[in-house]
Amino acid sequence: MAVYKVTVATGDMVEAGTNNSISITLVGSYGESRQTTVSFLFLPGKERSLSVHCGQDLGPIVLIRLHKWRLFLEDAWFCKDVRVTAPNGTLYRFPCYQWLEGVTTVEVREGSGKKLVDDKLQILKEHRRQELAARQEAYRWKNFAQGWPRCLNVDSIFELDSNIQFSRIRANNFTGFLIFQGASHFLSGFLLRRTSWNSLDEMRTIFSRTQGRDIGGCL
Repeated sequence: MAVYKVTVATGDMVEAGTNNSISITLVGSYGESRQTTVSFLFLPGKERSLSVHCGQDLGPIVLIRLHKWRLFLEDAWFCKDVRVTAPNGTLYRFPCYQWLEGVTTVEVREGSGKKLVDDKLQILKEHRRQELAARQEAYRWKNFAQGWPRCLNVDSIFELDSNIQFSRIRANNFTGFLIFQGASHFLSGFLLRRTSWNSLDEMRTIFSRTQGRDIGGCL
């Protein structure tokens, strides 16, 4: 009996956790483990540890499969990384850093940098082929207009996979910054002004006050 120690880490963003079921399969050079449930509840910034029992040594762990399924409501999950310690003490790291949505299975390679010629196992060659095909499908291009640079062949960013879209955390921060800037300009008399500026010095005074508040808010 070979026992592997597995640690699964969730991202620390507010919405990174999930109450959907997550399970894992370890894939080694000599075989793979059975699908093992990790947990039904993941909290942001927290880790879950478990033991995966196998009938034989799997050899070097080259891939993991993360399986996500829901009981009732969909709840997306952001996986930070997975660490696997083999019975001989070897530590394998699997950086994930992506959202899992819906009922899905995601394969993650071991974190050591590998070139195409380094992929000796057929399962790794097939994983690389599927990954390339998925990226080619996600990043399709079209001509917006004659003489213009090409752009993504989508009508809205919401057609893109959530891992390609602009980070919702950064989007929320960006929106909050715009609200703060608008309020600052409103309070300083910049917005809704009905009269002309009296001088450049007056404009400099208003903008210097606004910039001072922005700098103070960042410290």
